[in-house]
Amino acid sequence: MDFDSLRRDRDDIVRDAAPFDAYRAPGDLIDSNHPQILSFARRVAGEGSDREKARRLYYAVRDGLRYDPYNTPMRREAYRASTTLSAGHGYCVNKAGVMAAVCRAAGIPARVGYADVRNHMTTKRLSDLMGGSDTFYYHGYTDVWLDGRWVKATPAFNRELTEKFGLKPLDWDAVGDSIYHPFDLSGRRHMEYLGYRGVFADIPFEEIRDAFRHYYPRMTREQEAMPAGGSMGGDFGAEGAAEAAKK
Repeated sequence: MDFDSLRRDRDDIVRDAAPFDAYRAPGDLIDSNHPQILSFARRVAGEGSDREKARRLYYAVRDGLRYDPYNTPMRREAYRASTTLSAGHGYCVNKAGVMAAVCRAAGIPARVGYADVRNHMTTKRLSDLMGGSDTFYYHGYTDVWLDGRWVKATPAFNRELTEKFGLKPLDWDAVGDSIYHPFDLSGRRHMEYLGYRGVFADIPFEEIRDAFRHYYPRMTREQEAMPAGGSMGGDFGAEGAAEAAKK
């Protein structure tokens, strides 16, 4: 597949032809009917408007699940929202899936979307695993249906991690889009959006896996070799703190 040809300037292209009702219903990987997902949504969302509920869910997913780009095996079941919630960690793709799942469990339509971003604040180890690239393909975010329109939420980096990297935590008021700030707290460039990969009712695992095989062959080989519950080792937060201290 020519993955570069899938990149678009628009952020609203529905790649899987899903009807709106699909954004309310459980999916295979966005398993919003799983008992753990339902329990989390009930406990966190609380009362009030959909906007108030979604905002509470956002912060719980952002800070309650540690961002970890190393230790999600490249296996379909590892990307299931309930699996990520149980693990207590994930990266942008599976944390966005958790956000979509808990929103649906709270009665709020949600879907997942993907973009290519250039990240100037990665670590040396992660960059080496990615073949020296600073481009994150298929960076995941969540589209949440609020007040009759789609609003982006990106619950990837937990507060503790952003503090280690010298970044401002990405807040969300459930009114405007939550996307990465272009600069960090010191004025250094952080992230640039390069293009979009479409929106989906469920995580398109096979497409993402195949794209990662294409763009990041070394890292993907290691992730595919990981057993369930296995680890590539490394502490992304500690790496970021050490490198930030040298700048």
